[in-house]
This record gives sequence, C-alpha cells and structure tokens, in this order.
Amino acid sequence: MVSVIMPAYNAAATIGESIKAVMAQTSPDWELIIVDDASTDQTVKIAEAYKDSRIQIHSHVVNQGVAAARNLGMQHAKGEYIAFLDSDDLWEKDKLEKQVQFMQENRAVISYTGTAYIRGGKRSGYVLRAERELPYKTLLKRNIMSCSSVMVRRESMLPFPSGYMHEDFAVWLSVVRECGCAYGLDEPLLIYRMGEATKSSSRIKSAWMNWSSYREVGCGRIVSTIFMFRYAIHSVTKRLRIRGS
Repeated sequence: MVSVIMPAYNAAATIGESIKAVMAQTSPDWELIIVDDASTDQTVKIAEAYKDSRIQIHSHVVNQGVAAARNLGMQHAKGEYIAFLDSDDLWEKDKLEKQVQFMQENRAVISYTGTAYIRGGKRSGYVLRAERELPYKTLLKRNIMSCSSVMVRRESMLPFPSGYMHEDFAVWLSVVRECGCAYGLDEPLLIYRMGEATKSSSRIKSAWMNWSSYREVGCGRIVSTIFMFRYAIHSVTKRLRIRGS
C-alpha cells in the first residue's frame, strides 16, 4: 500500500482536484492522509465531502508549516511506501501503479518522476525530465526531484526539518546520502501547478532557502553558496523554458 501525504493550508480552490487525482488512480491500494494546517477557508469542508474509507483528515489547531504537516501525516502512515502530493498539484491516473512497479524492479529506496507544468490553467510544453539514476553528488548540484513526484520506502523516510529552507530538498539529500542513489522514472506523471504567490515563486527567497537546505545537511558556507548560485541559474532557466513553451 502507498500512503499519500497531502498537507493543506487555505487550499479550497485546488484541493478538490488534488483529491480526485488520488481517487482516480488505477491502483486502488492507497490511503490518503490529508493534514490541514489550521486553514481559515473551506479547505476542511471540501475535503470532508469526499467519502472514501481510504481518506483520513487530520488538523492542526495552530498553523505550524508544511514540514510539521507532512510529519504528522507520516505518523499516521501505514503503507510500505510513502508518496507526497501537495494540495494544488495533480497526478496522471497511473502514477502510483507505475512508480510502485518501478521501485520494485529497481529495488529503490527513493524514486521520483518527470514533471509537467500548468500555468494560468494552460499546460506547458516543457517537461522536467527524470534522470535514471541520481546519486547524492549529482543531487547536490541541482534539485530535480519535485516533491509531489517522490515516493519513498516508509522504513527509510526521515522527518522533514523545520526552518527557513526547502525542507523537502533537505530530506531528499539526507535519504539519498544514506541509500546512495535516487531512481528516476522518466515520465511526466506529476502535473505541477505554477503559481505567482507560492513559496517557490520568489526566486531570490527560494535561492536563500536552498542555501539553508545545504547547510542543514552539513555543507560548509562556501560550498552552500556555490550550490545556491547553481540552483538559481537552473531555476531561472527552467522558468524561462516553461514560459516559452
């Protein structure tokens, strides 16, 4: 079984589509764990409208951030695998089925898929490709593991750190450092929704968060700065390709 962790905060406009993307999976062997991070809109009410015994909803009384929400979700997970889907992202219908098979065939601890993009309601022609094997040293240079595409064996998953950083990138680095390599399924099974007001939209802020992620896993200041600039260049290039496609 795959435990799907979905953190949500004021996601009333998009969470319904994300829940439907899980319910539409060709593999029925999943549980969806939604963690509402003290939303002030109709997020919980919308989530509760989806009646399925495989869906559970947990709520924070006080907003604690996405890392804490994912960690709470993982505490309730019972599946052999853990997958992550943000409350504004979508999956292709066969995402879980293909990725579980891929992980079994490769005896993978952690895997990710390619990513397609939606911007302003329109699907971009640009696709972020997944590399077949992604060792730790390569992942350090640039993060191409979109959070909502990642699947990890539950026994090997680590808690998300809190703080001013890309907490998902910090975890992927730590897990890959331990297991040696992430495996990439090179199909765009994740459909990532680009937003103007999301955390990832501010490139400067995002670069500094990336720097903090490197520091979290033990990289020195100079090395972290070098990798931060690599990240910034890659990020700008990717965004230009998405806009131009």
